[in-house]
Amino acid sequence: MSSSALILPFDPSGAPATVAGVDAQNLWKATPSGDKPPKVGTTRTFFNTPQDKVTTISSLGDKFSLKKGDEKRELVRKSVGAGVKELKGFDGVKEVSVDASADPHAAAVAAHLALYKFSLKTSPPSRFNPNLQEPIPEKIAFTPLDKSKAWDTGVIYAEAQNLARTLMELPANMMTPTIFTERIKKEFEGIPNVEIFVRDEAWAQERNMNTFLSVTHGTSEPAKILEIHYKGAADKSAPPLALIGKGITFDSGGISLKPGAGMKLMRGDMGGAATVVSAALAIAKLRTPVNLVVVTPLTENMPGPSATKPGDICSVYAMNGKTVEVDNTDAEGRLVLADAIYYAATEYRPHTLIDVATLTGAMMIAVGEVYSGVFSTSTELWEQLHAAGETEYDRFWRMPLDDDYLPQIQGSNADLQNTGGRPAGSITAALFLKAFAEGCEPKDDQPATLRWAHIDIAGAMEATRPSPYQEKGMTGRPVRALVEYTRRIANA
Repeated sequence: MSSSALILPFDPSGAPATVAGVDAQNLWKATPSGDKPPKVGTTRTFFNTPQDKVTTISSLGDKFSLKKGDEKRELVRKSVGAGVKELKGFDGVKEVSVDASADPHAAAVAAHLALYKFSLKTSPPSRFNPNLQEPIPEKIAFTPLDKSKAWDTGVIYAEAQNLARTLMELPANMMTPTIFTERIKKEFEGIPNVEIFVRDEAWAQERNMNTFLSVTHGTSEPAKILEIHYKGAADKSAPPLALIGKGITFDSGGISLKPGAGMKLMRGDMGGAATVVSAALAIAKLRTPVNLVVVTPLTENMPGPSATKPGDICSVYAMNGKTVEVDNTDAEGRLVLADAIYYAATEYRPHTLIDVATLTGAMMIAVGEVYSGVFSTSTELWEQLHAAGETEYDRFWRMPLDDDYLPQIQGSNADLQNTGGRPAGSITAALFLKAFAEGCEPKDDQPATLRWAHIDIAGAMEATRPSPYQEKGMTGRPVRALVEYTRRIANA
């Protein structure tokens, strides 16, 4: 069998057309197919096509030519992704040409997402083994039939999401706070206009980051705060966009210990940090004209002789001066984010601050794994995030943020309590964070100075069933949506 292959997405109801010497329409019709047009992603592979190539034809679905915009882009992703999944099962196929003419960006995204599959098995040798001395190349190399900037951009979007998937998939002993920071520094090597800072616990203590530090007490792994500064705007002093990511590299629940079943999934509890740093890498690679600050608080949440206990009030005050009672040590994500959000908001005065976190099981109950929940004080920001998510099919759902829920987290001996009970759990978590997003609400008859959104990805972090262009496992969402959002506001 040839080592070269071709993927041809085709419109079953379209006019016949020859691409790379293959008429996909007529070739498909020459085989038994029934009366109904094939559904999107239905594939057939042929071994006797011109140029001695294996050819996989993948349906774009009925009446594709009548579809528009975001709907059409998703059909391209499904078609190309299904073609890649078909071909990657064949031994010996190493080079694949893709007809990306329907949408080069979407085709590139789908091809590279569909190819990804995480494994640390030793046979064949794993590309993800952190001990590799020399990198192992991907099984398949993709080339579009017609090279374009849109294809190249799509590759960067997909590679960033795949990086986030890898960071989330690696077991906690291979992705400690220290290893995370070293890996990200290596990923950014050679990228212009970027500075990276790694802060330690002493630095955090000097700044009274006591809610963050309260989570670090039970682990022997040194906690870190990673900062990435990218200055891509023409005015390097212009207010930045800030992205904050929750970085719990393993979450046992602390003293409020989680059940043992399925706890290994908590290696991905640093998904917020993984997605924002990966999005930043794509933003910098694309030389997006924006100033960006990324802050990721990194620690394990473990039980131990010095661990924070339920009922403790965080070593006197949080960074913003509020007292916080830890009602449940398994609600640690909002504790590490609170100080990071306040720090970024007051230190860098961003025009927009977006935090991303695998924060609450309640979010999974609310929207499952299809959407990420968004809580925002800015309708304009929500609309921009929503539009970006629809374009990349990395979708968001807006959730309520009413102060009527506040009494649930204000009933303790401290200013705030880190949980408010089971009802509306994702909402009370967002309200907790809002208290630290300095400037997100009007004050003293002055308008808000910060656009803030909290994205809860607890459901979207893992795909429990495969899609046409993504296998089961950690998803790396919402990397592509964040990159798309940032490029849109930078070029507006």
